[in-house]
Amino acid sequence: FALANWTFLDAAILSAHAHPPYDDPQIPPPVHVQFVDWVPGICSLLGMLIINLIDIRGDDYGDSTAVWRARLFLFIGFAFMAGGLAGSVSLLVLKYVMMDYPEQYTYYGYANVSQNVALMLSADVLWIAQSAQTEYDYSLTL
Repeated sequence: FALANWTFLDAAILSAHAHPPYDDPQIPPPVHVQFVDWVPGICSLLGMLIINLIDIRGDDYGDSTAVWRARLFLFIGFAFMAGGLAGSVSLLVLKYVMMDYPEQYTYYGYANVSQNVALMLSADVLWIAQSAQTEYDYSLTL
């Protein structure tokens, strides 16, 4: 989780301190990290929070509507995470790769995609760790 957010934060800091080439100081940097670059990470973070706020240790939910609501929130959480990943990949392709920027600027898009992948992996690891009944038992059911 921390590595995911630090990766994108590193790209945002590099973007804020980007400088023109030394041989031609009149040319500004071609691209910066803007708010649109933050949106996929925010969506994935919200999806991770929604998924991991579901109580999976409860043995019986009481009624069938509680199970339905838990599955609905699980779907919404995964939809947020999938939307964040799809947004970061499309942002990488449309904003950084198709414009043929130098490698130092395409790093911003790669950092965005790696942030979303790492957030999805950390959500899965946290889900598996919370669903363990004992130290050596893992269950992937709701």
